[in-house]
Amino acid sequence: MPPTIILIRHAEALHNISNKFFYLFADAQKSNHPSQDYTVRDPPLTELGKQTQCAALSESLQTFPLSQDIGLIVVSPMTRALQTADNSLGWLMKQGVPAIPQAEWQENTVNNIDIGRPVAELEKEFPQFDWTQMDPVFPAKEGLYEFSQKALTERGVVARTWLHERKEKVIAVISHDGFMRVGICHRKFGNADYRVFDFEENGLGLVEWKSTEEKGGGLGTSPKGHFGWLPNDFKYMPKNTATTTETNCEGTTVLGV
Repeated sequence: MPPTIILIRHAEALHNISNKFFYLFADAQKSNHPSQDYTVRDPPLTELGKQTQCAALSESLQTFPLSQDIGLIVVSPMTRALQTADNSLGWLMKQGVPAIPQAEWQENTVNNIDIGRPVAELEKEFPQFDWTQMDPVFPAKEGLYEFSQKALTERGVVARTWLHERKEKVIAVISHDGFMRVGICHRKFGNADYRVFDFEENGLGLVEWKSTEEKGGGLGTSPKGHFGWLPNDFKYMPKNTATTTETNCEGTTVLGV
């Protein structure tokens, strides 16, 4: 039987802070806070994300009976996801639950905020993770990791196929709102919120548990409803890679964009 999947979005990172807050903060603190600078590569969590949001996520998961059966943690190799895993699921890692970064779960775009750092650098900063299964292509945005509708759809299939074949009862995955929406489950996620899914019978589609679907995530901070490709997804996409149709997580064309 395929595992149950807990999909988690990383906590608030510097680029998630609103422009209004950024400018108020900068004026009040006379700081060069880089929260809205999309040229910053692989931004880390804010203090709010690292302390408050990760603590709330950790507390919620520790009191969620399903979490006791988590046998594997899969995490995007972006700093904000790694920090979220360490701060919210560290209690599982201390119990011996393996945590493996996978390039398939990185965010979509070729903006600097979505481009990772060299693995050699990340291994030194995050030695608590098992880096042996990382695709050596990372952090290059090419091939499976190209910023195109075709590649993102294919990457979603690859990621879900890998999960489907695992023997663990429950797997926790920490990733990004954009990739999980277009490649994995057609849902939106609030920062440091989670949703629970089972695989559909005889397929790679994911069926969300009613408890998180009706509440809007385990913490209730995620938008309710189903979401596919949005016009902004194509804003920075090379013109020759964008199409005029939306492809769902099962590879079926369902809607024009």
